[in-house]
Amino acid sequence: MHDKPLSGTSPLSIASIVLSMSTAAVGSGLMFAYSPYMLARSEAASWAPGAAVTAVAFGGLVGCVVTGPLIRRVGHARLFACSMAIVIIAAVIIASGLPAGWWILARGLYGAAANCNFIIAQSWLNHAASNAWRGRAMSFFYMAYVLALGCGAWLFGQISTTGNVTPLLTVLFTALAILPIGLTRLPNPPAPARVNVDLRMAWRISPVGLIGVLASGGLSMVVQGFVPIYAAVNNVSQSQVALLMFVMQTGLLFVQYPLGILSDRIDRRRVLLITCVLITCAAGAALFTSFSQMIVLMIVFLVFGGAIETIYSIANAHSNDRADPDDYVPLSSTLLVAWSAAATVVPLAVTALTPVLGQKTFIGAAMLVAIAYGMFVLWRLNERNPVPSQARETFELRSAQVPNAATLTDPDAGLPDP
Repeated sequence: MHDKPLSGTSPLSIASIVLSMSTAAVGSGLMFAYSPYMLARSEAASWAPGAAVTAVAFGGLVGCVVTGPLIRRVGHARLFACSMAIVIIAAVIIASGLPAGWWILARGLYGAAANCNFIIAQSWLNHAASNAWRGRAMSFFYMAYVLALGCGAWLFGQISTTGNVTPLLTVLFTALAILPIGLTRLPNPPAPARVNVDLRMAWRISPVGLIGVLASGGLSMVVQGFVPIYAAVNNVSQSQVALLMFVMQTGLLFVQYPLGILSDRIDRRRVLLITCVLITCAAGAALFTSFSQMIVLMIVFLVFGGAIETIYSIANAHSNDRADPDDYVPLSSTLLVAWSAAATVVPLAVTALTPVLGQKTFIGAAMLVAIAYGMFVLWRLNERNPVPSQARETFELRSAQVPNAATLTDPDAGLPDP
């Protein structure tokens, strides 16, 4: 891969990027808990909480498409400030006590701005880092961001829901997040590559990888988005909802990391199959565990959330294992859009079915997706030989809640070294 790190950079130089995105994530974690919780407990229509979840994903899909052209127009730093301003506008709309339709619009704006921020941050990380430590930098970025989301969710449990303190805190954290990147001395990297979607190419490279990213998009948005709704309609206390969502984020460490290391040693498809079994078992346990058994339920959702994160990271790695360098950019673009599309469609279906099938519909949907993907992986095990271990990339922590634009943000990715 063609490597053009910015001159004079070191691991410390990316601290401003990680600090900025982690600070923004605290505010995002607050709103991920607050918005569905409040909508579910309000007099809004029963479909409104699920529609707000779908709006975040659809906004993210829009963000994937428009970010590249906007960066080419105004540059990374200006667009980062603008997208953070949109996050603030979305929080102010929610703080204003407007009807539920405005909340749904606000969550859509947030989704578009958040994906824009991810792509900008990963672009800077990708170009500030050398090959020697880029993988560790990206893994640290994903881990810091997801744990900061969890901290935001935990903070939600400490704040009264009367008034508008929570969205105002989101405004505060988002405004603070502009400062580190706004003051960074890192020069702007080149504009990202165009979003070239080629589903045939992605399927040819790795059907397991493409379908895995689709599955993880639906799974992640459904589980992360509908858990606070499910808890709220069951009259679970605010503090317990917050703790449950915080625990779910720790699955990145306790589930994804060991399974990821295992996938470096054996056929990644076998690890994906194990992960599908974990998701299915966790979903089955969630169906039959009540909120009166909160400790057990937290363990169940820790495994649930962590296994979903694992599907995403290993499916990405499996696709990259089989890709030629010239395919990295279009493959990354395709997987990014595929994830966002699935993250929109599956929550939309769950929102439509929940009034008919009940509040546990999202759990059943996650179970069905995991079973279907597991059966697909099992079929592919007999259709194609595994990638030799020496040809695999080293596993890196990735999050199903953060779009993978690491290759997309390198316009020289896949070009031979001069």
